Amino acid sequence: MQVRNPKGWFASRLLVLIAALALSSSAFADAKSKVVILATGGTIAGAGATAANSATYQAAKVPVDKLIAGVPELAAVADVRGEQVFQIASESFTNAELMTLGKRVSALAKQDDVDGIVITHGTDTLEETAFFLNLVVHTNKPIVVVGAMRPGTALSADGMLNLYDAVAVAAAKESQGKGVLVTMNDEIQSGRDVTKAINIRTEAFKSPWGALGMVVEGKSYWFRAPVKRHTTNSEFDIDKIEKLAPVEIAYGYGNMSDMAYRAFGKDVKAIIHAGTGNGSVAKHIVPVLQELRGKGVQVIRSARVTGGGFVLRNAEQPDDKYDWVVSHDLNPQKARILAAVALTRTQDSKELQRIFWEY
Repeated sequence: MQVRNPKGWFASRLLVLIAALALSSSAFADAKSKVVILATGGTIAGAGATAANSATYQAAKVPVDKLIAGVPELAAVADVRGEQVFQIASESFTNAELMTLGKRVSALAKQDDVDGIVITHGTDTLEETAFFLNLVVHTNKPIVVVGAMRPGTALSADGMLNLYDAVAVAAAKESQGKGVLVTMNDEIQSGRDVTKAINIRTEAFKSPWGALGMVVEGKSYWFRAPVKRHTTNSEFDIDKIEKLAPVEIAYGYGNMSDMAYRAFGKDVKAIIHAGTGNGSVAKHIVPVLQELRGKGVQVIRSARVTGGGFVLRNAEQPDDKYDWVVSHDLNPQKARILAAVALTRTQDSKELQRIFWEY
């Protein structure tokens, strides 16, 4: 009969357990989501002359590798790498930059070694880029657009935490399939709904329908999900678009003239009327818009109001009679994005109206 050595048996079992724990830890490390940060410039990459400069600074100064190095905590939530796509202030974004960025995001989303994408962006047109990507990139992988209201050199800089939150959201499986997201000021917003409603302060980005969720210490808490068509459910595909349709915005106000409409009408496929109230059109502007529609220019009534609401069809103006389109709840700048994309597929006003209802 063989006598078992208790000490030897326990020692061998302990070694097996330690090895298993080591393999488990290694597997956990390997399981971290792989997130690519695409940098485009903006305040999040800005620098001021002193730490007291929170509103006076130069945007788009800090390269992506330094942004990542400035937040070492990123390594705890994802395997992160960066890529500098542009280094500009976002008010200088054009359709060309949108197309370049959209195609790069689409290409990365197809890679097996990419689980999520974060885009650092200036805040002035961040909402437009987020909505554009929401329309044209076919993926259920998280795409998160993030910016900052204060440069990294400021005493009250918000960019580091915003970036950390963005990477955490992009790395989370719960973020999949929710369209393009925006993380600012601890909130998770829909790229479709959110808009820059305030300048100077860090709580600048608001949605009339509320945030989707919150980020607290790197963990996402979700409360609602988008219902409008986006990403994988979209009929638009960046890989099949080579050029956006030319669309301009004319702003409504008291005592306005028809000068902008006549000037824009020469070279555009559509004009977004940023009307007062319910997308109202001054009586002396109506004939000009009718004339432009007769020449094939799409007329889309939007509203310059902020904080919620939407333009009602055939209220204020007989849209059916004039063959005009209403933008639903999209503000003028987002209506321009949707029109510029939609007009690459159709010139029919009824189809265009359907698109505005669905997206």
